[in-house]
Amino acid sequence: MKIAIGADHGGYRLKEIVVPYIQSLGHEIEDVGCTCEQSVDYPDYALPVCERVAQGKADRGILICGTGIGMSIAANKVAGIRCALVHDMFSAQATRDHNDTNVLAMGERVIGPGVAQEIIRIWLETPFSNGERHVGRLNKVKRIEEQHAQPAHAE
Repeated sequence: MKIAIGADHGGYRLKEIVVPYIQSLGHEIEDVGCTCEQSVDYPDYALPVCERVAQGKADRGILICGTGIGMSIAANKVAGIRCALVHDMFSAQATRDHNDTNVLAMGERVIGPGVAQEIIRIWLETPFSNGERHVGRLNKVKRIEEQHAQPAHAE
């Protein structure tokens, strides 16, 4: 799979650790930054990752900030993105199996590198179940997204 990954300053160190790990699992990485620990704004990295996923230029996306909260909020503003904030292995599996998430958010200040790597492995390896009840729920989520889409502004 092609994985787009982005982090702000609060997730930079963890991103640098998990990128080679993801590559060792056989996946291609597109790293949109950031490239330092100087303060930056998380939406500036969430958006390019999510745009790539929503446009089909990446199969999945991974976002890392201090807590994962800001990244997940920003990610879920992009149409077609189903981002889950995950800090444990059970949730990593369930969010793919039940919710067909296409973006994973994590917090560097919440989990360590070993847990992050295991979450990523499980999340990347778990397929969507395609269970009837899960598909129905995702269709309801799509309808909500469509009903609340911002109309284009006339100029």
